[in-house]
Amino acid sequence: MKMMSGRVTSCCVALLLVLTSVSAVQRLNSIEDLKKINFGQSVPKHSLMLLHWFANTVDINHNNVMQLTFNPERGDYGSHYYSNYEELLGQLPPGHQYYTVGNLYQDTSVQLPDYVVDPPMEYEGENRDRIIIRVRGQRMDQVYITQHYDTSEYQGAPYDPDHTYQITVNLLRQIKYFSVRDGQWSPLRLRNHFRSNADINKIRRTWGNLACLGLFLFIVQERYFYNQQNRSENRQNLWGGGGASRIRDSGSQYNSEPSVDRGLRCCLCCFFIILIVCFISFLTMFHKRLR
Repeated sequence: MKMMSGRVTSCCVALLLVLTSVSAVQRLNSIEDLKKINFGQSVPKHSLMLLHWFANTVDINHNNVMQLTFNPERGDYGSHYYSNYEELLGQLPPGHQYYTVGNLYQDTSVQLPDYVVDPPMEYEGENRDRIIIRVRGQRMDQVYITQHYDTSEYQGAPYDPDHTYQITVNLLRQIKYFSVRDGQWSPLRLRNHFRSNADINKIRRTWGNLACLGLFLFIVQERYFYNQQNRSENRQNLWGGGGASRIRDSGSQYNSEPSVDRGLRCCLCCFFIILIVCFISFLTMFHKRLR
């Protein structure tokens, strides 16, 4: 009975660790999930540029196996080894390594494309955003987007766990539709498929050969753009149709980050923790009575 009680306790502790680690990182499985992130406020918009490039750089086969097309050990695309010293992510299985990708200031022979290194001013990110990959050889089984703390937060150089997201294979596949090289899907087909109201002609005039990238950015932030437009129109109406001043980004414009979902997951996690602690206490008391 003592051995059985010890095994149950060990299993409960292991389950507790799994629950706390899993609940810490939110999974983004589709562009619909990506729309819920507060880009431009809590997360740099440049993350979208980096993620678009990454999705269209890696290979994904018909079995959803992701393969690298570059060498992170060599520093390609601003990559380097990541030790996970902050315990941001889970422990590595044997033979796996973490790498970060996307350091714009790192000297490397394989550079990121111009639209990532030198984006429009609205999409500059102060080199804070990164992609973290978990790899074994050339095979990759986990992808994350994250960011360094803002210098104004006085947290130093670690990554921000509250704005770290796991990117699934399904989301990477969806982003691949917006490739600026292959062009298998036209912007019009993409707009209709993702049920957007984007002005394709305007996007083409603005982005030129990168129209699919511009459409991707618009679709992800569509609610933000319409909120901005409505605010501008309201300002013009307020001043009798006069020229409105430039509307600055604000938390009320686009604050769709799923804080409710986060809170629910935290509550569920706390519930399971309390349940496990009570179960362990019950086993301990029961074992003492048997003595």
